Amino acid sequence: MRTRHVLVSGGSRGIGRAVARHMIRTGETVTVTGRDAATLQEVVQAGDAHHYVVCDVTDDHAVVTACKKAVSQAGPVDVLVNNAGGSSSGRFGTMAVRDFVDAFQLNVLGAVRLCQSVLPGMVERGKGRIVNVASTAALRGYEYVAPYVTAKHALLGLTRSLALEYARSGITVNAVCPGFTDSDLVSASIARAAGKSGRPAEDIRAEFARFNPRGCLNTTEEVAIAVAFLCSIGASAVNGVALPVAGGEVG
Repeated sequence: MRTRHVLVSGGSRGIGRAVARHMIRTGETVTVTGRDAATLQEVVQAGDAHHYVVCDVTDDHAVVTACKKAVSQAGPVDVLVNNAGGSSSGRFGTMAVRDFVDAFQLNVLGAVRLCQSVLPGMVERGKGRIVNVASTAALRGYEYVAPYVTAKHALLGLTRSLALEYARSGITVNAVCPGFTDSDLVSASIARAAGKSGRPAEDIRAEFARFNPRGCLNTTEEVAIAVAFLCSIGASAVNGVALPVAGGEVG
């Protein structure tokens, strides 16, 4: 009996890498995707994944090719974790429509492409797990990141729609909604904010931490544990939920 094959997009760092590492600990076979082959190779060499495929989730052909390669390496995809994402920041009045298009391409349509690639096989086998890594930005608003907030709300809408559509096929589709997490993405956001405002990065980091009632940033491992639960056999009745991992910032 083969182990489940878990495909993690954006798996070269941060939350994605933590998810891959945690899934390996639970005995799964893990493939990570990302844009940089050298970084992905390092993830595999470090033992945080078994396989990797280079994939730009904003490219239709690249996603189809990557999924075929992943299946050839480790078998059908049983669990999909849509983690690839990113954000830009600025005042709404300074942003172009292109900023919103780019946010949707990466944060929403990347997940759509991967879901379209793996769902037919899941339906055929009568089982599967999909977890979309959203954000507390899918549940509330934040200043100066309108494209990101808009895209993450859309990702949650996709999650809820697919959960209903595929519930009778033995497939669950859920979202985790991390608050500010000690990851490369948040570090980049802090650096951008510091550069634009001239304020010390330490002050901005502390400001981000204050969103969490615990007074700290989440760890990537805390998010990974939540993802693993939603992927587990025991979570078969959990479907269409948005699970906050934010210390009580949102209900």
